[in-house]
Amino acid sequence: MRGDQGPVEQLGRPGHPSPDRHGHGQAAVPHWPLRLGWAGLLPQLACAAAVWAGPPEWRYAALAIAWGYAALILSFLGGLWWGLAAAADHRHEPVPTSLWIAAVAPSLLALATYLPWVFGLQWPGPSLVVLALALAASPLVDRRLARHHAPRWWMRLRWPLSEGLAAATLLVALS
Repeated sequence: MRGDQGPVEQLGRPGHPSPDRHGHGQAAVPHWPLRLGWAGLLPQLACAAAVWAGPPEWRYAALAIAWGYAALILSFLGGLWWGLAAAADHRHEPVPTSLWIAAVAPSLLALATYLPWVFGLQWPGPSLVVLALALAASPLVDRRLARHHAPRWWMRLRWPLSEGLAAATLLVALS
């Protein structure tokens, strides 16, 4: 252990013990996932600022960009879940069928929220609400993965990012 770091700072680092996944503390989130994860909220926050405080001519573009970003991130989460499940399967660890289904569901839901626009129905307000709810619920899948297949710090990052993006998306939807 380096002299300038105590045992808490060493948690989660290679060669050092990490807390368990059952509420007895969590490993520190590594630098880059933490910084880049929080930076990932900026596009949706910018869209929220644009629809609430920007000029009227920005409104539709901000709504469409917010929908696209929420749909993209939800699909990205599905890809992450698929990758974690596939890696576990490759290690011959049991992967419940429900995780494979959960990994595909976000992309299908994102597509479904696009269809009202295609058919000229009300969009993107209701679609943004659906995406916000899906983003808010996404940590439930992460929690299942985190038990056996994700890094120890996974939930420490996933909860605030998912809830932050869900809140920003809902803020745009309610504008």
